[in-house]
Amino acid sequence: MIKKELTDPRSIVVVGGSNDVRKPGGKVLKNLIDNGYSGDLVVTNPKEDIVQGVRSYRNMQDLPDTDLAILAIAAHHCPPAVELLAKQKNTKAFIVLSAGFSEESARGAEMERKIVDTVNKAGACLIGPNCIGMMNRNHSSVFTTPVPQMSDGGVDFVSGSGAVAVYTMETGYDTGLTFSSVWSVGNSAQLGVEDVLAYLDDTFDPRRSSKIKLLYMESVRKPDLLLKHASSLIMKGCRIAAIKSGSSEAGSRAATSHTGALAGSDEAVGALFRKAGIVRCHSRQELVNVAGVFMHKKPAGKRYAIITHAGGSAVMLTDKLSEGGLEVPPLEGKDSHELLSKLYPGSSVTNPIDFLATGNAGQLGHIIDYCNSKFDNIDAMAVIFGSPGLAPVFDVYDLLHEKISSCSKPVYPVMPSVINAAEERKSFTAKGRFCFSDEVALGHALVQVADTPAPAPATITLPSVDIDIIREVTEKCTGGYLGPEDVNLLLDSAGIPRVAEAVTDNADEAAYKAGLLGYPVVMKVVGPVHKSDRGGVVLNVEDEDQVRREFDHLMDTEGCVAVMIQPMIRGTEVFAGVKYEPPFGHLVLGGLGGVFVEVFRDFSSGLAPLDREEADRIIGKIRGRAILAGTRGRKGVNTEMFSDILVRLSALVQVAPEIAEMDINPLMGTPNQVLAVDARIRIEKPV
Repeated sequence: MIKKELTDPRSIVVVGGSNDVRKPGGKVLKNLIDNGYSGDLVVTNPKEDIVQGVRSYRNMQDLPDTDLAILAIAAHHCPPAVELLAKQKNTKAFIVLSAGFSEESARGAEMERKIVDTVNKAGACLIGPNCIGMMNRNHSSVFTTPVPQMSDGGVDFVSGSGAVAVYTMETGYDTGLTFSSVWSVGNSAQLGVEDVLAYLDDTFDPRRSSKIKLLYMESVRKPDLLLKHASSLIMKGCRIAAIKSGSSEAGSRAATSHTGALAGSDEAVGALFRKAGIVRCHSRQELVNVAGVFMHKKPAGKRYAIITHAGGSAVMLTDKLSEGGLEVPPLEGKDSHELLSKLYPGSSVTNPIDFLATGNAGQLGHIIDYCNSKFDNIDAMAVIFGSPGLAPVFDVYDLLHEKISSCSKPVYPVMPSVINAAEERKSFTAKGRFCFSDEVALGHALVQVADTPAPAPATITLPSVDIDIIREVTEKCTGGYLGPEDVNLLLDSAGIPRVAEAVTDNADEAAYKAGLLGYPVVMKVVGPVHKSDRGGVVLNVEDEDQVRREFDHLMDTEGCVAVMIQPMIRGTEVFAGVKYEPPFGHLVLGGLGGVFVEVFRDFSSGLAPLDREEADRIIGKIRGRAILAGTRGRKGVNTEMFSDILVRLSALVQVAPEIAEMDINPLMGTPNQVLAVDARIRIEKPV
């Protein structure tokens, strides 16, 4: 638990403080002094009595009680120093800048465990080790630069990497991104990104706390904690964007099912972020640009006016918004003609609105006012205005500053002239404004934000399933793939409709059952995982003689133990699956089905449990969703039934968490029904 001694310490000791500001112990001390820490500040240094004008204690035993200790000493000296401070100096917060712990060796990991054990026993908290430190409005306990001015209106940034924290602050420096707090958690020995986010949620003050949270994570150790507190913060009016880096081991291991091949921990991260309402980014620049979008009002819809004196830039932004599902609607009628009369000849107000390279601040003001008050089909504005270097544009940027405040609709400023209008940009950002340097980057950020759903409800009502039968089937299985009868029991118990079928290892019975089901029929091998890969599926079997011939052929397939017979039904093939991906839980997948599911990888996913809205969103994100609506005379798929199956799958795995992988491929869909044609379920019992 994060203590007040960490966030608002009355006293700080820099263990290993130095006069050499090229060393971490010297630079962190300088940053504390230069940025106005007002509490009691002391140093320990065995060779000095005064360090940078601050009293230094040669022997740690002589230190007074201290709230926060910042350690900038060799790793092997840290465990005894922490023990002394925790036990004898009542220190309740520690920042260990030193490296050489679990990130380096087994010996380092053991030293790290000793520190955590000491801190926990003392009821204290720990940031690090192997970090740059932290800073907020009370103290700047970092050994790096830049040290931005902390403000209530800035963002809270929590990073698992000190370098990324520094580089992100640098990336945001010229754009006007400001900070309320920066946390570098390093090895996260006690406190990780999720714990800091929980603290920011638990202490959230709508009057003073930042409403923008940025995260950089190299691992997600506590997904439930992240989901709970990210959702809570967003419900309180905050907005969150995050980077999760690192490749997935799960994504590279051999898979025995479609879901196993498609889903991995990175897919689970994306599903977790969507469920929490977190905008996922993949670079520092994306993170900063999304933060810039967050710093503006939320648009009421997805219709944008693009205002520019540079036609090419407007075209590129139009393309980016349109590709991402946002709209750039035409502006027509009396108001557009009236606006055009206020601009220079040759201007265009069709949208993009181009008021030419000679356009001035007054004309830009008219355009923004019309878009804000008169054009009802506009929800937001993007203004692209640079400079060819002929004259200053301070008046334009001053006007933009005023309009961003006064307009009811958001105004996103793109200021591409980083050299010709450098002073004007600096003046603009000094007023607390954010400016985008690239119009396509703005468009990308707007699409990312628009594509991120609101957090899922904390409590989800799932459809009823037959718990007793589901538990009976899963408990009797010791592990591995279930047989066809047990698969059918689970499907039926979950309320997932399936095609009628018969399974037999006898040719006479196969002929008899085929007749009962009605010709034509499909015959499939029972046993091999990927039947089609081994020639284990025969379509359009028309009569008894063909049943007998195909039965003998299929039984000769390696691994075949029986033959499944189903009536031949037609429709559009879709796919549903489940994959258990620790520590996240069960991923539910939906997409286009058939033999190409792994080739085209056209699917989306969500974390169980799913509500109906989440299931609908999975289907809506399928790239080939137009096929589900029906194309070129081909009938479509009942997406409500498809969505219901996804929800029921999520209910099934809530009752049967032992399900490690599950494929229903294909589900045969028509406008009237969606039926499971083939399903595989693998059970994995906990060790």
